[in-house]
Amino acid sequence: MVAIDVPIWSARLQVLRRARLWSRRELGKRLADAADEATRDRLPTLETLTWLIRLWEAGERRPDERYSELLCRAFGVDEAELFVGDAAGTTLWHYLTGIPLLSGMFTAEEEERTGRAIEAPQRADDGTISYFKAVLDAYTRTDLRPADVINVLRPVFEGIEEFHRDASSPVRRAFLLLAAENAELISRMHHEAGDPGGALVWSDEAIRDAREAADTLLEAYTLAQRGGLSDTADDPGQIVDLAVAARERVNLPPRMDALSRHHEAQGHALAGDRDMCRRRLEESAQSLAEPGDDTRYRFDCSIEAHNTLCVGCLVDLGYARSAIEILEQEPPKALSTYATAYAMARMAHAYADAHERERAVETARQALVLARQTGALRALHELARVQLHPRQARRKRILL
Repeated sequence: MVAIDVPIWSARLQVLRRARLWSRRELGKRLADAADEATRDRLPTLETLTWLIRLWEAGERRPDERYSELLCRAFGVDEAELFVGDAAGTTLWHYLTGIPLLSGMFTAEEEERTGRAIEAPQRADDGTISYFKAVLDAYTRTDLRPADVINVLRPVFEGIEEFHRDASSPVRRAFLLLAAENAELISRMHHEAGDPGGALVWSDEAIRDAREAADTLLEAYTLAQRGGLSDTADDPGQIVDLAVAARERVNLPPRMDALSRHHEAQGHALAGDRDMCRRRLEESAQSLAEPGDDTRYRFDCSIEAHNTLCVGCLVDLGYARSAIEILEQEPPKALSTYATAYAMARMAHAYADAHERERAVETARQALVLARQTGALRALHELARVQLHPRQARRKRILL
């Protein structure tokens, strides 16, 4: 067995925390929440708890009985699972690879089998593929911070890359397809995290893997998604070309067709072409209304997403009043997600362009709080585009 520089229990503490996307400070808060009132009053400050967690994960100090109990409560595991070395092999390969350890999702046998495949990719089989698909599904959630998703999925992608290079031929293509989906998801998270350069790099990887796998539907999907990685007027023609190219690759299922036409409409709006934008939005709505779509790829092409994009197109075309009509019929759902933060930022933009300044300021304030809470830097960039009255513009700068 490969040696590591910390005790197994310390490594397990670290991989459990990372899999839950908790910072050490967040874990410290959860320890306090897990304590009863009498115990909580005797706990040190949050800064001290964060420092203690760092020491535990470095193996420099072991939690005493009180902290051991709080850790087990916070993670939802028993003491044997957290501190006893029965699952040393599982802890080891998760610690070394950075692939998240999702406690309770897989059996000990599935963990052991995946660990053996990590050591020797030729052992990979359908079970290994199912394991990695389940991990991707676990992190395909809009309530997670985009930067956190990026950090947890990068090592997953690296593991999948090893398999599609070195696994035996029966499963190699399946891993290649999975790598393309993973890269595309990471690309979108870079986009939501306000990193357009990173988004394009990962989009290139997704398109490349889809083409290498010779899967035209997956290639069309990656092209359609790439069309949504630009929110500016820098090159609206490229957005249109990508959306059209996606539809030219293959006969798209309804939801994917709607996605393609969504993004083409956005390109036409940025170019100032009202008629083509309206036509594509109508076509995308028609595609969304078609039944029987079993597209397996992960993306949001809901009515709510469609309405948000319509609002964005109307704002870009200068029809703020029409955008507000849609917004007031379908206000953003009160969920703490990066998608809701962006929708609210668009709403603030529409109110500002319609010269409803007080509503713009209040909506921008709400969007700002939610964007900071969810790590939605794209929403912050949208807020920066909002033009207010000079005095209120100063207030907005203070907010930002």
